[in-house]
Parts: sequence; C-alpha cells; structure tokens
Amino acid sequence: MLGSTHGTLTTDSRRARVIACGERPSPVVHGRPADAGDLDVGGRPLHADVPDLDRFFRPESVAVIGASDAEGRPNTGITRQLLAWAERVGARLHPVHPTRRSVFGVPCSPSVADLPEQVDLAVLLVSDPLPLIEELGAAKVKFAVAFASGFAETGEEGAAAQARLAETVARSGIRLLGPNTNLNAFERFRDDLDGPAIALITQSGHQGRPVFGLQELGVRLSHWAPTGNEADLETADFISYFAEQPGIGAIACYIEGLKDGRSFLLAADRAAHRGVPVVAVKVGRTETGARTAASHTGKLTGADQVVDAAMRQYGVIRVDTLDELQDTAALLARARAPRAEGVVIYSISGGTGAHVADLAASAGLRLPVLSEAKQAELHQWIPDYLNVANPVDNGGHPVGDWRGRKIIDAILDDPEVGVLICPVTGPFPPLSDKLVQDLVDAAEHTDKLVCVVWGSPVGTEDAYRETLLGSSRVATFRTVGNCIAAVRAHLDHHRFVRGYRSPFDEAPRTHSPSFRKAQALMRPGQQLSEHAAKQLLRAYGIRVPREQLVTSAAAAVRAAGLVGYPVVMKASGARIAHKTELGLVKVGLTSASQVRDAYRELTDIARYEGIPLDGVLVCQMVEAGVEMVVGVCHDGLFGPTVTVGLGGVLVEVLRDTAVRVPPFGEEQAQDMLSELRGRALLNGVRGRPPADLDALVEVVLRVQRMALELGDAIEELDINPLMVLPRGQGAVALDALAVCR
Repeated sequence: MLGSTHGTLTTDSRRARVIACGERPSPVVHGRPADAGDLDVGGRPLHADVPDLDRFFRPESVAVIGASDAEGRPNTGITRQLLAWAERVGARLHPVHPTRRSVFGVPCSPSVADLPEQVDLAVLLVSDPLPLIEELGAAKVKFAVAFASGFAETGEEGAAAQARLAETVARSGIRLLGPNTNLNAFERFRDDLDGPAIALITQSGHQGRPVFGLQELGVRLSHWAPTGNEADLETADFISYFAEQPGIGAIACYIEGLKDGRSFLLAADRAAHRGVPVVAVKVGRTETGARTAASHTGKLTGADQVVDAAMRQYGVIRVDTLDELQDTAALLARARAPRAEGVVIYSISGGTGAHVADLAASAGLRLPVLSEAKQAELHQWIPDYLNVANPVDNGGHPVGDWRGRKIIDAILDDPEVGVLICPVTGPFPPLSDKLVQDLVDAAEHTDKLVCVVWGSPVGTEDAYRETLLGSSRVATFRTVGNCIAAVRAHLDHHRFVRGYRSPFDEAPRTHSPSFRKAQALMRPGQQLSEHAAKQLLRAYGIRVPREQLVTSAAAAVRAAGLVGYPVVMKASGARIAHKTELGLVKVGLTSASQVRDAYRELTDIARYEGIPLDGVLVCQMVEAGVEMVVGVCHDGLFGPTVTVGLGGVLVEVLRDTAVRVPPFGEEQAQDMLSELRGRALLNGVRGRPPADLDALVEVVLRVQRMALELGDAIEELDINPLMVLPRGQGAVALDALAVCR
C-alpha cells in the first residue's frame, strides 16, 4: 500500500543497529573507523559521516520490485514514471514481478536473485518491504526506496514495525530511503538552466512543490530528497552529501522533526565549513504545530527554543513559510558574496521609499546615509528638493530617460553600498518598464546585489515576466517582507561563514581532573542536596559562598562565626526542590541567638513536612550583584543543553533565557548574553556598577564542560541564583540543584 503521510522513529538509526547487532557501534567518520582524535569525551563523533549517494541519484542500474503495466493499478503509473526517469539519467531498468514476463516491453525477472546484473538502486512497490531487505542485501544492492506506509506515523505498533525494518536494514548493509516516501527523487528537473542550483530535502513531498516550481522562474534545482520516515537515511545525510557537491548554491529543507540532533548539527557544521547555506522551515514553533508534526511524522519536534538556538549556532537559516523558503534559498544560491553590507532603498515614490526603509531598518539591515559628495552627485539628475540621503527618491521623471541608469550606477558605485533594493509597487508604463530594464542592465555590470520587488498582484506584465525573470543577476521578489528577510539572511550567512569556527573544535577530547571528582558525587536516579550540588560545582571550579554543613544548633553558631555575619541558613536535603516556598531559608541573621532559633525552626519545618535532611547550611551572605541563572537540561534531540538568563524569581516571570547546545566556545557564550532582553542589567543601570561579564562567561563555559563530560549522567543542573558581582569581583553560585539520571 502506498501512503502519503510520513512517520519516523524517535530513536537514532545507529542505536537501532546496536540493538540489532547486540554490540556497541564503532563510530565512523568520512567512511572510516573513527580514532580518538575524531571523538569527544563522550565517545561521540566530531565530524559528519558523509554517505556516498552518487549511485542513488545517478544509478547505472535500477530494479523496480512490484513493477506493473496493468491499467488502473497504482504501481503502473509509478513504473511508467521510473522508466522515463531511468532513461533520462542513463540507467538500465529491470522490472521484477513473480508472474510477469515483461513490463512495458522490458523483460521482467521473477525475483531479485534472478536479476541479470547487480543493481545500484531497488525501488520497492510492495506493501511490506521488510521481507525483501535481506534478499537485497545478499544481492549487494546499494540503495533501496520504500514507498509503503503504516509505520511510525500510525502509532506504537507501526513504530515497532519501523524499528524492525531499521534493524534489518542495518544488518543488510544497504541504505534505505523511507519508508513512506514518494516519487519526488525521480522528478524531471530542467536541464536548460544555468547557475548554482538548489538541492531540496523534504519530509512532506507536497511542501516541496513551491521550491520545485522555482525552475519556472529560471532557478536551477539539482536534487530532491523526500526523506519520509527516515528509518535509515535522514535529513542530515543529505545535507552532508549536498554540501560536498559542486554546483549546489543552497540547500532548502522542509523539516517536520529531526531524527537525531547531533547528526543534524554535524551535517550543518559541514555545510558551514563549505560555505553552503542551509535554509529550513522547521515545524513545531507552537504546541499545536509540534503536536500536528508528531501525528504526521511520528518524530520528535524538539523543544523549539533549543531547535532555534541550535540552528543559529551552526548557521542554519530558519524561515517560517514556504514562500520565504523559496525566496531566501533562491537568493542565497545565486547571489555573490557581498562587497559591503550597506543597503540603499531606491524608488520613484517618497512614500514607498520611506515605508520600505522603515521595514528594512526594523529588520536589522544597515541603511547608511550617503555622503554629501554622493548626494550632490545624485542631485545632478534628481531635483534638489527630493531626499537622496537613503532612501533615494527620484521623483519619477528621471526614470523615463537617460538619467535613470546614471542614478543607479552612481548608487552602486558607492563603496559603502552592497545591496540596492528597488520596490516597484505596481506597473506604471512606460516608467516602470524603463526602470526595470535599467536595473537589469546595471546588474549585469556590477558585482553588487540588485533586488527588485515587483508588487503587481497580476504578475503577467512583460516587465516582470520577460525583463526581470529573464535576468540571472537581478533578484526579483513579489513581497517587500520576503525581500528584506532574504537580504538579511544573505548578509548574515556570509558574515557567519567568514568568521566560522566549528563548535566541535571546542569539544574536549579527554576528561578533565574535575570529571573524576564529579563522578564520585553522582547518585544515579537521585536529586542531590544543595550541599552535594555545590560540591559538584566546586569540582569544576565554580565559586560558591563560604559555608558549612552542620547538624546541631551549637555547630551552627560556631559555623556562623567562621563564615562571618550576616549569614544565610538553609535546610539541605536531597528531596528539597523549592526551599523558599517551604520556609526552609533564613536570610540576614546577625547574632548567635538568631542562628540557634533559625536552626531549630528549619529542622522543625523539615520534620513536620517529612523531609529528610543531611544538615543545615550556614552560608556567607552575598548581596551586591545581578542575579542570573545558569543551567543544564537534557533535551530529547540534542542531549545536554546549557541555558543562561535572568535569575531569582525573574526566571519564571520573564523567561528571559538563551540556550546553546554544547560544544561551544567563548564567543557563543558572549552571544548568549547579548540575546537576553535584560542584558542592560548586566551593563549597569540606575547608578549600579557593571557586572563582571567575564566571570559570568567563565561560569557558562565551566557548566558547559560539566555537561559535555557528565553527558547522560546528569538530567538537570540549576544554578539559581548565580550572583554576578561588580566588574572584577567574580560570580558566586548561591544555590544549586542537580538531578542525576
């Protein structure tokens, strides 16, 4: 049975291979066994494994199992399309059917074992592909495609069937696309188009149609990988492969869920190294979207804040709509690297120019004020009363004669200008015809980016269909919003790749001495007491207050004298998560009598609530600083993630946090702070001194090291508050919660 919905295992195919073979897998990097230098402290690969998919996309021989030429049967139409595709790519096609002598006049084999030659690709037009996999493996088939549905997208029973399929595929040595995929890989691609191409990856074939349709606008498409349920081959495999292919200018993806977070990031890292932009629609920004994607694909959509942060960290450009995917991928594929980042808005209407300039500036584009000399030059052709500082308003009339091209060339000649955006809100012949022709001609003679927004709702005008779409140098858009978003992505991408250093270069290859100390403190399946959690922080060099754990009132008084008044007293026990709400924290104690009373009250409350204690902490009181939170959570897709944000009660009220997926370096840690809406608090407000940002970054990096080394052993770590003191004075972890896995 052929299906149109998709589903996928939530477990990694590599893990499925472990289950199938009953052994720990040997990591593979670039097709060879990994050595110690290729692995991080957790034994995880640091480089993407790039599958050789040449024989999938360009096979020499293809077997179609379940081929048919009987009218009215679904397999007949598919067989016909595959015959045409095989002829286009120069492949020999062998129909396989147990009862037919020929299909569409081509001799038919009764089984895979009877094929006249070893085949590169087997297309399975059967309702249950599982029984065929071992037979295909024995025949040394390289690739298989399974269209059948009824797997992980249908629920637990289907997921179990998909797990069995994945295990069998792993044993067989073949690579499988699907199940529950479609015919998109075998589409007819136009071969009369030039220039860099887009490679397309989709989990829902219908969602790739708009990008496929770009060919009708002159944009070349080279590949389409419909990944389906991803029982074996996944989005990450195709990103890694496409990033290595000459002639591919951008990779466009429609992703409903990621199969394995680390594999995806390794693939994105490879694309970033190659300078190949990856543009993605990722479903799941809202709870409704995530729930719908799960029912469609059976995939983990991932906590969206983590997905978003991880994509930014590796330069993946996330867009929200298919038209944005079209326009952004097309621009990134075809545009040259920018010579400058300044953007000029040029129009025949002051109102249009002001509106678009406002939108562009709000989106973060830099609109430099043109120099007085440049403005004087433009006023040779534009009346003096019109604004030419940026946006440039020509008033309309100069467009209709020789002055129009002079104005455009003068703007593009400015060394601060890298992008010219010209909005044409609607056709206004002959001025609009002359304007777009001048823009096209100018674009042919510059290495700067020229963008035109053709705002007509009709889109049948010759100026649009012939002049603009006929140009390979002008980037043409139908909406201002998509133009601005694409230009920003273009500038951001090239800025990103110029300074890109792989986060995996930051990953430790060996365990630190801190790791051995931390291991001794871990209690599998348990929450640590505050005292034990702070010992964990100490092991990694994170500063905590002066404090002592005591078990009597007299000991508390002695401890207060050693720590120094005023003190804070807190009940410490493995089962306490929210001490303040239970009244288990006493602040600002200044005398021995207050300390004795506080000890008795804390222990009485714990006894009444039935909370076992390992003692009472007598702590140094730290006041002057900015309360932050730094923590580790275990994400279902990406593993340990590190969060930083405003701490104390503000973390729950404002939810002002930034997230990164380890490994990452100091620059990314600083970027996390820049993303916070409350960053101004760290800079010093209302007379307060600036906080010690260097110390805060250092804590974030030490927590990241802890996350990398402890890995799956730690479920959650929460330092809240981390008191960041004035500049030069450091940061102190006032409280900590740690949960072991």
